[in-house]
Amino acid sequence: MAEAPGAHRFAARVLDWGPPSEIARELEATDSDPEGVGIMVRKARIYAVRLEEVPLKAAPLLKQELLAVGGDAAHARGVADHSVASSPAVLLATWGQYQRLLPKLRRQPFSLRPLADEVDRALRAYAGRGPPRLVGAHRSLSLGPRPRVLGVVNITPDSFSDGGRFLEPARALAEAERMVADGADAVDLGAESTRPGAVPVSPEAEWSRLEPVLGSVIARLGVPVSVDTRHAEVARRALDAGADIINDVGGLREPEMRRLVARGGAAAIVMHMRGSPATMQQDTAYADVRTEVYRALAGAVEQAEQDGIPSDRLVVDPGLGFGKTAEQSLELLAHVGELRSLGYPVAIGASRKSFLGWATGEPDPLARGDAGLAAAVHAAEHGVAIVRTHDVGPTVRALRLWERIETARRALPASHEAMAAAEPEL
Repeated sequence: MAEAPGAHRFAARVLDWGPPSEIARELEATDSDPEGVGIMVRKARIYAVRLEEVPLKAAPLLKQELLAVGGDAAHARGVADHSVASSPAVLLATWGQYQRLLPKLRRQPFSLRPLADEVDRALRAYAGRGPPRLVGAHRSLSLGPRPRVLGVVNITPDSFSDGGRFLEPARALAEAERMVADGADAVDLGAESTRPGAVPVSPEAEWSRLEPVLGSVIARLGVPVSVDTRHAEVARRALDAGADIINDVGGLREPEMRRLVARGGAAAIVMHMRGSPATMQQDTAYADVRTEVYRALAGAVEQAEQDGIPSDRLVVDPGLGFGKTAEQSLELLAHVGELRSLGYPVAIGASRKSFLGWATGEPDPLARGDAGLAAAVHAAEHGVAIVRTHDVGPTVRALRLWERIETARRALPASHEAMAAAEPEL
């Protein structure tokens, strides 16, 4: 190989690597010992873990133990002079360092044992591949390695981007058929607009729009069917008619909706939203939008499980545009991968939304398709499992390309010995 001249003599480049297998492959290319490669893979990436309300007495011990294993931690300055009762914290460590840290924390007082257990669960969930499928009431949706595409059909007169286009059952069915032909993995039917400021409709009116379309879609299309509703009565009728997934913008906050989903064996997309569609944009003040959305979703899925919904039937959704400003929605999208720490598949719905128009300067929702594609690919890069979109064909093609690129990254697998040595064991 010819030697590069001058400033590029050593061909120094920053490696753009991702999963442990790719890191191991690059290290093996140096002809290093496989056992050493496995050890080094564990050192190749720092995992930052954010914690809230760490007790005052626990915070310095946490930092001390992290320093002892070669990591570090940040906490409030007030911990030093005891001017705070608790503190947020950010832990910085490699897989190997966490492996040494967690057993030590479990032997410590001041709530460090449950803290260690929670860090352990979050790390495993974030780094794991997640469940292979989302179990629905009648049909299940296979998940991974690329996000599954959930095609949106609005059977409404007033949805923000296509209100009225598919209110007629025949047109709605044709749209669902076109989406499946274009590669949609599932179809999401909604008969009540949940755009900001939308006027609510009664469950009876919602069902009258939904029923003829739902029956035809279930009879003619062989994909799972999701129903976008926040009314338990509509969800009950939809499940009885053969729907598989309930997409609840209310986040399963109503006990009757949770009981219904549990009894019906349905899957549920649990979305974050403050208030109702009519009021949500009046309450967008967050001290820390990522933390508050994360904690709200954590509480929602915990309650759902307590009420009998198995974890393999739950999906979380940050609710982009629902009770958030454009800036807040972009921040949640930018950091959407953090939600994987909860241990559930993550869904997003960015398609045609106003925050995309704000970011790109495009006022027409129908002209925001390219922005939606960028959001979908970004979501794929960060481990999102389901992308909800009006523009199915372009989204499917964009995600197929992304998947081929990811396949190329893994085209030359690392040796079994190197990967066995590098496997995280927390």
